[in-house]
Amino acid sequence: MTGYFAELFTLFLIVLVHEIGHVVVARSFDIRVREVKLLPFGGVAEIEDAGSIPAKQDALIAIAGPLQNVWMGLAAWGCGQLGWWDPEWAAYVWKANLMIGLFNLLPIYPLDGGKLLQAAFSYGFNYYSMMKWTSRISIVLSTLMIGFAISTAFWPSNGIQLNLLVVGLFLWLTNWTYYRNIPYLFVRFLMHRDRVAVRTIARGSLARPIIVNIKQPIIGVVRLLWREQYHLIYLMELEGRIVKVVPEKEVVDRFLIERDPNRAVIELFR
Repeated sequence: MTGYFAELFTLFLIVLVHEIGHVVVARSFDIRVREVKLLPFGGVAEIEDAGSIPAKQDALIAIAGPLQNVWMGLAAWGCGQLGWWDPEWAAYVWKANLMIGLFNLLPIYPLDGGKLLQAAFSYGFNYYSMMKWTSRISIVLSTLMIGFAISTAFWPSNGIQLNLLVVGLFLWLTNWTYYRNIPYLFVRFLMHRDRVAVRTIARGSLARPIIVNIKQPIIGVVRLLWREQYHLIYLMELEGRIVKVVPEKEVVDRFLIERDPNRAVIELFR
């Protein structure tokens, strides 16, 4: 209707190739992609059971999208320099790739930068804390984006940045929903912990010990699990005596069938 069909179609193709990059790398790791959502600022590739795959693979899948924007942008710039494309059109294409690639690297979930942030946090936080901090940071940055989009209305000869406002609201709502769903997402993570055990046994890796008070609620114990580590749980009295050593799998299984998540962990292993 506004005469920008070619530009919009080009943006669609850029976003499509961006998401194909995610899908190709995910499939190379034999990871199933449930769906791909194409959005004006990029897209979202939803990976099956993301919490059960190694953080390194998660990061490689995330960065694969912006890397597509790199080669497409360079190709467009080269076509303009060689005279194969109209200079204005070449500039539009490489700038569009630059904009989409850099925007997706913002550390806001579910953008690629947010997924890279999650992967990095997986090496410094347990899985539950990683989800909490990712969502909190994403909500704060989304709020700042919304505030900036509105603040431009008070600048001379400017109005509200409507596109940025809509994207900011979408990201804020997405992360607020993610934050509220963390308990359910965490249960899904626990239900696929057996995959971590299989990888640990295959590599011959050492189990990571977790020492907890025998009176600690079982929900507090399972929240101490790390993404890529298999654990042995040491149940200790306040006096420092080890009462029992329990494999992670037994703790997770008891938690999943226990009706009272605040029940003391020692009561489940007497």
